[in-house]
Amino acid sequence: MAQWWGRGRTETWPPGGRPRALPWPYYFPDFAEPVAARLRSYAAAEAIPGRLLPWLPVAFGLGIALYFTAEREPQWWAAPALTVLGLVFAVLARARPIGFPVALALTAMAAGFATATLKTIHVSHPVLQAPAGNVEITGYVEVREERERSDRIVVRALKLEGIRSGEKPDRVRVSVRKGSAPPVGSHVTFRARLNPPLAPLRPGGYDFARDLYFQRIGAVGFVLGSIKTSEAAAPPGFWLRYAENVEGVRDAINARIRAAVPGDKGAIASALITGKRDAISAPVNEAMYVSSLAHVLSISGYHMAVVAGVVFFALRAALALVPAFASARPIKKWSAAAALAAAAGYLVISGAEVATQRAFIMTAIVLIGVMADRAALTLRTLAVAAFAVLILAPQALVHPSFQMSFAATLALIAAYERSLRWQPNADTTLGARVALWGGNAIAGLILASLVAGLATTPFAAFHFHRLAPYGVIANLTAMPIVSVWVMPSGLLALIAMPFGFDGMLWRLMGEGIGWMMTVALWVASLPGAVGRMPAFGLGPLLVCTAGLVVLCLLKTPLRWSGAALLALAALMAIRAPQPDVLVAADGQALAVRGADGRLAILRQGGDAFTVREWLAANGDARLPSDPALREGFACDATGCVAKLAGGRLVAFATAPDALAEDCVRAALVVTPREAPPQCAATLVDRKFSLANGALALTRQGEGWDLTAARPPGQDRPWARAKPVQAGMAQPASVARPQPRDATPRTEDMEPGD
Repeated sequence: MAQWWGRGRTETWPPGGRPRALPWPYYFPDFAEPVAARLRSYAAAEAIPGRLLPWLPVAFGLGIALYFTAEREPQWWAAPALTVLGLVFAVLARARPIGFPVALALTAMAAGFATATLKTIHVSHPVLQAPAGNVEITGYVEVREERERSDRIVVRALKLEGIRSGEKPDRVRVSVRKGSAPPVGSHVTFRARLNPPLAPLRPGGYDFARDLYFQRIGAVGFVLGSIKTSEAAAPPGFWLRYAENVEGVRDAINARIRAAVPGDKGAIASALITGKRDAISAPVNEAMYVSSLAHVLSISGYHMAVVAGVVFFALRAALALVPAFASARPIKKWSAAAALAAAAGYLVISGAEVATQRAFIMTAIVLIGVMADRAALTLRTLAVAAFAVLILAPQALVHPSFQMSFAATLALIAAYERSLRWQPNADTTLGARVALWGGNAIAGLILASLVAGLATTPFAAFHFHRLAPYGVIANLTAMPIVSVWVMPSGLLALIAMPFGFDGMLWRLMGEGIGWMMTVALWVASLPGAVGRMPAFGLGPLLVCTAGLVVLCLLKTPLRWSGAALLALAALMAIRAPQPDVLVAADGQALAVRGADGRLAILRQGGDAFTVREWLAANGDARLPSDPALREGFACDATGCVAKLAGGRLVAFATAPDALAEDCVRAALVVTPREAPPQCAATLVDRKFSLANGALALTRQGEGWDLTAARPPGQDRPWARAKPVQAGMAQPASVARPQPRDATPRTEDMEPGD
């Protein structure tokens, strides 16, 4: 006979069945009450004072994420008003153990939404809506980037001729011939072909236009002809003069490095010191990504920590050589202040990109904590750093570098707080102590590589569709050399540069980089070194993020529910459905999934960037230049057809004569032309694809499930809604808006860093 517990009374379960006096939800078996009590105790332990702080930036970030998923731009006052209302409720509920944390979380979400809204208003600027050729541009060069095959400049436009007045962007980014980019601060005049910022190349893909919008860049393109420099009528402002001086210093350091260390070694050395990483050759760059060493090329938390750490420990050791001085003065705090100054200098000469700014903020908080006698590396420190970054740059939340760096840091801090640090016994012999210290260091390095690698894997798979099976091997083999050889040599070279003794140190740095390159190329050549992951949606990524946060932030056994969420996310990602058909935004490229599950791709023109993204998102190792990509298509003079897995046809009509026949025999007709609405098949023509952006179609019975990269209802500052032309037919139950003036080209347009 089992006992069942109801509201204030106990009932006996009869052999004949469940008692009918009380409904089932009020009864629990006798083992459930201890479980419920244990769960309540766990929840109470997680809600004690001080434990909820790390959750506030999580809620703040969730509010920012909700802002970026909105279909239309919110009203500027809505989220701030909701934030104030949430604060009122939080004050009123401050004595309630459950209501107060919930009110704080909702307030933080509203504050995050409000911060992103106000940031968008702050950076508001015109964005080019239609391609424009032969535009005359006059302005100042603000950014210059050296690339492997071409250079790139960002120009603050003072005058643009050839564009409608309402669409004249404040800044444009253009590609120029290799070696022809003028220096930062130059007053230039040139002609260029401009295009709107690049929209996602597939539904769910990375939004380059959104990224450029928050950089205040309203158009991209390439220079036509030569660039003329001249004297400006008015002198440049303070910030442009500052950028000119900083860029001059960076160029000088880059020239010294490249003169002392030629080739890829010098290019990587310059990337580590000045942030100029675009001159690295494609094979070495690819090997760095495959081996999971690419994080070395982007100046972020690791580099900032090494610079600050080397300065801190070197200065503290030097001051400690004088015992009387060390015992009377706070040399630890002085060393932290010097390390902070060094980190700030490194931020300036490295270009101060968003990832570097984020790393500096985190490092500064840690060093300030040392100066204030507070714990340097805790979840609270990470929470403060996350708040600081998201308040200054809320758009960083959707960038892969933010997600990967904070995921790795969160996992490392959580592992550090919970691991058993193996320390030597003071009574052991010197040899045993040295062995024990070495074993502890090696175990810590292995643990850190595993933890950071596992934490960043879901985000790398989502954004880059890659996995690094041998990443731990590469990092264990290369990173100690980078930490104790490469970076210290570079710092010493910077100190020695004014005295002219930097050449030997740059060459020494190059030797360490040579070891790292050898490791990267070796790991990349191993069987199965390239792990490819087909694209999956935001759902698995959000579930995975929730699992990682729960696993790292909770202290009680409730944290293991995070492991269950991670397993669920992995299952969702593996089982994510893939589209049957992909159509480029300009209608010039088409991909069809055949019976073998691979994509057959047909493209007109030179848009290899879109094809490369499609192949990567499909987990396909083929290159855009592979002629086998067309093997699934049968073509004649008027068009091509390809078979789906079920045998139905997808037609790509390049001539008007083919439309009549294709509309009868095909399930889907794609054409880069403007087609008449009378078609028995689902029709995607030039107007439809230009109005909706890139398309992904999945066969559903006799119809199609269509997903657009730019749905007709979307209207954001970086993705303005297109006007709908009345009276047009509606293929696939979606209206066909007015097309743009010309087809955008993605030649010479690459995603921003």
